[in-house]
Amino acid sequence: MLLGIDARMTPDLLFCLARMGHGDEIALVDSNYPAASTAAHCVSPEPIQLSGLDAAEAADLITSVMPLDPFVAHCALRMEVDKQPDEVTEAHHAVWAVIEERMPEGAGKGSIERQAYYAHARTCFAVVQCSEARAFGCFILRKGVVF
Repeated sequence: MLLGIDARMTPDLLFCLARMGHGDEIALVDSNYPAASTAAHCVSPEPIQLSGLDAAEAADLITSVMPLDPFVAHCALRMEVDKQPDEVTEAHHAVWAVIEERMPEGAGKGSIERQAYYAHARTCFAVVQCSEARAFGCFILRKGVVF
């Protein structure tokens, strides 16, 4: 155990977050997402599992130790609902509530079409899969710097 670290933090996730640098991204994906095949293209080639946590809990855990990037248009992206890009689901609302509390000044959040999300996720540093059961509960979080 470490002092000041949430007990839900796994060794794999903590090691991954420590290895990431400014501008590296994590794909935070739901339970239906093809995490293993996507992670095979990432720097960290195995998905990191956060079983038992929904997307908001996982985002809270990650952003409790990882700063978000204020130097780009979007420090966080949500996967859009097919053919309804402006629809914000319950999972989206829950994660945005967490992200908004942790966003540094000047940071923004956005959305990305589902197929574009799949392509973008393959370029991420790592894939973190949680137990989110609600559809389209997938996000990309971009690491910032510690000021």
